[in-house]
Amino acid sequence: MEGKRYNVQKTIAEINQKIKEGRAVIVTAEEMVDIVRDKGEIEAAKEVDVVTTGTFSPMCSSGAFINFGHSVPGIKASKVWLNGVPAYAGLAAVDIYIGCTEPREDDPLNKVYPGEFLYGGGHVIQDLVAGKPVLLKAEAYGTHCYPKKKFEKKVTLKDLPFAQLCNPRNAYQNYNCAVNVTTKTIYTYMGTLRPRMGNANYCTSGQLSPLFNDPYYKTIGIGTRIFLGGGVGYIISEGTQHNPDVPRTEKGIPKRPSGTIMVTGNLKAMTPRYLAGVSILGYGCSLAVGIGVPIPVLNEEIAMSTGVSDEDIVTQVIDYGLDYHMGKARPIAEVTYKELKSGQIKVDGKIVPTAPLSSYARAREIAATLKKWIQQGDFTLTEPQSTIPSSGTPFNN
Repeated sequence: MEGKRYNVQKTIAEINQKIKEGRAVIVTAEEMVDIVRDKGEIEAAKEVDVVTTGTFSPMCSSGAFINFGHSVPGIKASKVWLNGVPAYAGLAAVDIYIGCTEPREDDPLNKVYPGEFLYGGGHVIQDLVAGKPVLLKAEAYGTHCYPKKKFEKKVTLKDLPFAQLCNPRNAYQNYNCAVNVTTKTIYTYMGTLRPRMGNANYCTSGQLSPLFNDPYYKTIGIGTRIFLGGGVGYIISEGTQHNPDVPRTEKGIPKRPSGTIMVTGNLKAMTPRYLAGVSILGYGCSLAVGIGVPIPVLNEEIAMSTGVSDEDIVTQVIDYGLDYHMGKARPIAEVTYKELKSGQIKVDGKIVPTAPLSSYARAREIAATLKKWIQQGDFTLTEPQSTIPSSGTPFNN
């Protein structure tokens, strides 16, 4: 943004001062669509100070770092289970990481249907934030300083000395719309896909989704304070598989899976309403994560970005039956989120019913909650300490 002259120019410090004085104008991304459409981006930038966003959907690259406290005598845990779900223990003596897609070893459904799981790491995280007791088991080889070889106890989140949600890849900036062109039903992380394009599944909140509202990460970066899982979190890096250099629309919106963020926050401040374990038929376990990112409206360029609507956002229809697992994610169509949310799309002349894996209603809740926090002065904005990688200029295709 440096070197470019704008009709409206604000700073995050100025916006924070207005928040503290109760003068800031906060709207959700859904509300901003009409403001920009009716008044234009310059007037919208003058009027609005912060736009709040929201998304709630399965985000498989999620988990939590936990310290479960020292036993007497001490133990250097080499294997740990939480409610039968293995946690990674290759850290310090009583530090572990529980990944949301790790399944319970003795899952009763898996005994009947191999590969099917009712319960996994995401459910452990949900149980912890819900205040439920979780059975912790640890094994060790024993050392002079940590002689104990076995340890077992029930713990609650309150009992744990440390519990931090730390998700390597969340809030994907766009994602595929999945179909299946084969003659057999298939089971994927995008849900059950019926044969001969019997359905189409998609997985972002569209115009409310955080990274759609700042497509080149002009205000989002390392250190950005966010709504995470019902509490406060931070962006700590670009996420794994972050790929900003993809074809974009004239408004800069990626047409394919693009940016991602790595996030962290205090698990003890979160709620099960916005951190929910999920089981996906034929695929396994995951965690539905609620994220809301505030976008400071520093100028009319950002106002225009936050005014993006579902009809402006396009994504690719990908066949998961043959192409995807062979590494050939060839788009067979391109559709807008307005079409997806209508309940049906047309692909090769065929009308295909659509369904979201994400919850737009919960995304609305998140954006509205974050708006309320800011309006009440309970949440202020942070200056990014560093930007996350961006392609910088439109890559139209």
